[in-house]
Amino acid sequence: MKLISKRIILRDLTMKDAKSIAENAHDKSNWYYTESMPFPYSLEDAKKHIKNCIKKQKENPRKDYDFGIFLKSEKKIVGMISLFKVDRMHKKAGIGYWIGRKYRKQGLVSEAEKILLNFAFNKLKLNKIKGEAMVENKGSNALFKKFGFRKTGIFKEELIKKGKKKDAYHWELLKKNYKK
Repeated sequence: MKLISKRIILRDLTMKDAKSIAENAHDKSNWYYTESMPFPYSLEDAKKHIKNCIKKQKENPRKDYDFGIFLKSEKKIVGMISLFKVDRMHKKAGIGYWIGRKYRKQGLVSEAEKILLNFAFNKLKLNKIKGEAMVENKGSNALFKKFGFRKTGIFKEELIKKGKKKDAYHWELLKKNYKK
């Protein structure tokens, strides 16, 4: 599956993506701000993740959409964005993403999120997208605000990073409130 915009393509992963995923995921800040990404992040971690994604691509109906953020100009995966726990009965899903340090602050995640939200609301006919970000993750929290997500609360001591308990904001976006 592919979703295309001006600078990027969101697409299902293949084993050919392992090297670029490993290179871009191997960053302590990615581990720090995500819930399940390991650090250090190895080529083997990337291959294992891709195998899991390929397995999930075959589910019918599909419950997870794990897309590589493929930068057209460099012809490689520079990050990932996912819709997960897609619940077709209640028309909701979660969203999560990461991007390599070299590609931050270029609007690529914003572009990817716009594509994914359009896919979620218009193709999958979902009504609600939920997200989570550590309170100190200014970039992710700003991105949620940009697209019209509403902060629904704070989960105290939600994550443990570097031995410290971290709070996380929880966000939701209803289709009717989506700011394109």
